[in-house]
Amino acid sequence: MRAHAALYRASGGRIGGRLPGLPPMLLLDHVGRKSGKKRTVPLVYMPHGDDFVIVAAKGGHPKDPAWMHNLRANPDTEVQIGGRSISVHAREVTGEERGRVWPDVVAYNPLWGRYQARTDRTIPVVVLERNR
Repeated sequence: MRAHAALYRASGGRIGGRLPGLPPMLLLDHVGRKSGKKRTVPLVYMPHGDDFVIVAAKGGHPKDPAWMHNLRANPDTEVQIGGRSISVHAREVTGEERGRVWPDVVAYNPLWGRYQARTDRTIPVVVLERNR
C-alpha cells in the first residue's frame, strides 16, 4: 500500500487513481490515535454530492481497519483526489442514515456488499465532508 500511495501522490493520481474493475480511488491521510504519526491509505470512494463516501470494509475482516479507529479519534484530515488535496471532516454514518445510504453504497461497488456478508460486524460507512 505504501508504494501505491507514493505512486498515486507523485503522479497526481494518474497512477493508482483507478485500478481495473474498481471505482476511483483517493488517498486518505489520517493521524495515528496512539502514535500521532501521519499515515496515508489508498481507498475506493463514492462521490456523494460535494462530499465523498468511504467504507471500512477491510475485505470483510472481523475487525475495523486501523484507519477507521484513527478517523474516530482524529476526524479532521485531508484526502487527495487526483492532483487535488481537499480538507475534510470524517463523519461516521450510523443508524437510520446508514440504512438509507447502504443500498447506494452497494449499488456503486458490489464488493462492499460481499464483504458485509462475510462478517458479523457492521461495516462502517464514512462521509468525508468538505471543510467549507
